[in-house]
Amino acid sequence: MFFNTLKQYTIVSSLFLLASCADKKPQQQMPQGPQAVPVTLEEVKTADASYQDEYPATVTALDVVELRPQVSGFVTGVHFSDGARVRKGQLLYSIDTQLYEANYDQAVANLKVQEANLVKAQKDANRFHELEKNDAVAKQLVDNADAALEVAKKQVEAANASIRGVQTNVRYTKVFAPFDGTIGISAVKKGAAVTAGQTVLNTVSTDNQLAVDFNVDQKEIYHFASLLQKGRSLNDSTFTLAFGNEVYPHNGKIVLLDRAVDPQTGTIKTRLVFPNPKNLLRSGMTGTVRVLNSSSQAIVIPYKAVSEQLGEYFVYVPGDSSKVSQRRVSLGTAIGTNIIVKNGLKGGEKIVVEGIQNLREGSVITTADPAAAASAAPKK
Repeated sequence: MFFNTLKQYTIVSSLFLLASCADKKPQQQMPQGPQAVPVTLEEVKTADASYQDEYPATVTALDVVELRPQVSGFVTGVHFSDGARVRKGQLLYSIDTQLYEANYDQAVANLKVQEANLVKAQKDANRFHELEKNDAVAKQLVDNADAALEVAKKQVEAANASIRGVQTNVRYTKVFAPFDGTIGISAVKKGAAVTAGQTVLNTVSTDNQLAVDFNVDQKEIYHFASLLQKGRSLNDSTFTLAFGNEVYPHNGKIVLLDRAVDPQTGTIKTRLVFPNPKNLLRSGMTGTVRVLNSSSQAIVIPYKAVSEQLGEYFVYVPGDSSKVSQRRVSLGTAIGTNIIVKNGLKGGEKIVVEGIQNLREGSVITTADPAAAASAAPKK
C-alpha cells in the first residue's frame, strides 16, 4: 500500500515538472534585419575660400661644389675661417709648390736646349741648300738636314707645351673660391697630405638665394604649371616658408617643375627660390611650403564628417536602400571647423555629419536630428 502511494506521487510530480518546463520554454524568435543607425545628413556645398596648402620641403643650395685639389702634395696654407662667406677668386688653400716649381724650371731649361738645337738645325739646312746649288752635296744629305730641322721645330713646340703643363700645375697649387658663397668646415688642416682629384678639402655653396624643393601630386601639375607661366615675383605672397611656428620673412618664387613625374610616388618635384640677404637659410634645412590658393567653387565640409583609416581619409555617402558607402577623399586646408576637399566629392551630394562613429561600409541608416545622432554613440 505504501509503495503504491509513493509510485503515484512520483508520477504526478514528474508530470508537474514537465508541464512547468514546457511553460518556461522560450518562444522561437523570428530573424530580424540589421538595426538602422540614426545619423544626420548634410548637403555638400561650394563656397568662396582662401586658404593655404602645405607641403613638406627641403632647403638646398642652387650651386654646390666640393673642393678637390688638382695636384698632390702637402697643404701649406688654409686662408679662410670655417663657415665664412667667401668671394669668387678668393684664395682658400695652398699646396706645397717646391716640386712643381722645380719641374717648371726644368721645362724652361729644356726649352732653351731645344731652341738651341733648332738654331743649329736651321744653319745646317741653310748650308746644305747652298752646297746643293753648286751640286756639291748629295741630295740625301740635303733631305736629312731638312728633316732634322723639322724635328727641331717640333721639339721646341713640345718643350713649350711642357712648360704650359707645369705652369698649370704650379697654378693648381692654389685653390680659389669658384663663386660667391659660404664655405664649410675644412676637412684638412695645414700639413695634411692630399691627393689630386680624390681628397675633399671643403664644400662651397651659394647663399644669396636658396632653392626650396617639395613634391606635389601629379593632379596638381596643371595648377603649378600655371603659376610658373604667370612668373610670380619674389614680392608675391603666393609662396611662403615656415619652420614650425616661425614664418620666413621673405616670399618665394616658383622657378621650375621637374622634367618628369616619379612613377613610384606619383609626384613631381617643384622648386622655389627664396632670397637670403641675412643668411638665415642654410642648405639641408627642412620646413613647410605654404601655397596661397583661392577658389569660388571650393568644396567645404565639416571636419567631423571625416574618418581616417591607415593614413587615408573617408566620408560616408548614403546610397540605395538607405545604406551608406565609404568614399575616399583628398583633403586640403582646415578652415575653422570645416575643411577643404580637393578630390572625391561634388557640390550637391549628401554626406553623414553626425553618427559616423557607429557606421561601417554597408550600414543601414535612418535620419535623425543632430542631438539624437550624437547620443547614439557607443558607450565605453
